[in-house]
Amino acid sequence: MADLKMLAIDLGASSGRGIVGSFDGKKITLRENHRFSNDPVFVNGRFTWDILRIFFEIKNSITKTVIEGDDVSSVGIDTWGVDYGLLDKNGRLMANPTHYRDTRTVGITDYVKQFVSPEEIYRVTGIQAIDFNTLNQLAAEGRDDPDMLARAEKLLFIPDLLNYFLTGKMATEYTIASTGMLLDAGRRDFAFDLTDKLGIRRSLFAPIVQPGTDLGTLLPQINEEVGKNRIHVYTVASHDTASAVIAVPAKQEDFIYISSGTWSLMGQELPQPLINEATCTANFTNEGGALGTIRFLKNIMGLWIIQESRRQWKREGKEYSFAQMEAWAKEATPFQSLINPDDASFNTPGNMPEKIRAFCKKTGQHVPESVGEVVRCIYESLALKYRYTVEGIQSLRGKKATAINVVGGGTKDKFLSQMTADACGLPVCAGPEEATAIGNLMMQIMAAGEIHTLAEARQIVADSFELKYYQPTADRAAWDEAYGAFCKLL
Repeated sequence: MADLKMLAIDLGASSGRGIVGSFDGKKITLRENHRFSNDPVFVNGRFTWDILRIFFEIKNSITKTVIEGDDVSSVGIDTWGVDYGLLDKNGRLMANPTHYRDTRTVGITDYVKQFVSPEEIYRVTGIQAIDFNTLNQLAAEGRDDPDMLARAEKLLFIPDLLNYFLTGKMATEYTIASTGMLLDAGRRDFAFDLTDKLGIRRSLFAPIVQPGTDLGTLLPQINEEVGKNRIHVYTVASHDTASAVIAVPAKQEDFIYISSGTWSLMGQELPQPLINEATCTANFTNEGGALGTIRFLKNIMGLWIIQESRRQWKREGKEYSFAQMEAWAKEATPFQSLINPDDASFNTPGNMPEKIRAFCKKTGQHVPESVGEVVRCIYESLALKYRYTVEGIQSLRGKKATAINVVGGGTKDKFLSQMTADACGLPVCAGPEEATAIGNLMMQIMAAGEIHTLAEARQIVADSFELKYYQPTADRAAWDEAYGAFCKLL
């Protein structure tokens, strides 16, 4: 088996990077070749993505593979979900894509209810109700700027749009489309009965393709610009969490994964959607995964609360490392203060430590003052929310979970990983940190025909990267008592 080199473009909400992956038939190694910030732009009353700057940086990453002698055969792009760009009849981008945090969808659910009920939407799509879902964004677009939607010829999600810029091919990758509350989860195709009710034209959507589809080579003018003439563009599991789940190095069935970063995406991999009244009430989502799987999961506010707290302390002239914050948290008294991480007050930027204090004061708890107390409060609350989610999954599926696999940037938080094991009473495997880029690359390896199953991909990941293991060790009674107090906050 010949050595294979590929380029993963991994785009997050605040930064992007190019990762060159080398596969020798047994193990995969990574090398970052380009990193750049992703800076949204507020302009003319709209919060938008600077998509042409992002595309410029992607071309820089491809160019560097040539300059640095990396003979990459393919490239794949993964991004965040739900957002999209609109193209006119000439195939040109009509406006910068709107950011999911833009205020146009605030309260949009009440508007959408006039045309279709939340219950019907969930029954068809299996997607948890969030204001910024694509269906809601399109409803806002049609309400606020009907001329724009009328003139639009095609809609492409962010990774599909970038693939189109590279190749000239318009296609909708399945996993990214599944995030937007637009697909019939059972049929795995567009839910036109829903979009019809909102007056959204069927012709707006490009055909759905699966991860691993070869979109061909670069457009001639792009090829000339980046100095490459053989690279193929593959659709990967284009939603970043779908890529991350490919890289979960699990060997047993019924594992629970946490893709841990700014958000914690926590769930299980299923062969079919799980959609019923109970999953609707619990607000679980059914998103598409690689090779026909379903990601049955819950969106939990993750390390955003820690990150935003650290930014606040930095604004106050106190720059703390994550290692310092963790050390101080270990010294703080356990279970003095707890928050609901998904409380609306923590969704937006601002003075996060002060928001935490206000929540604790409002709920009659000890008000955390020191950095260690605040950080411990966040860690314990996240671990208890994970337990709450584990119990929800087990109840909805009627099966016990066997283990928790944490992937992504959150694997660096050893204290949180141990707390997760203690709170949930399950062994935790943490790693790999670069799960999204690895999953992107593993899909390219599958597309190249070198491997064929998720089990093969996961074994390669387990053989290639260092993993850390945590067993439940703490006093179970103390965690049980804390969990009782936590549930009252929900």
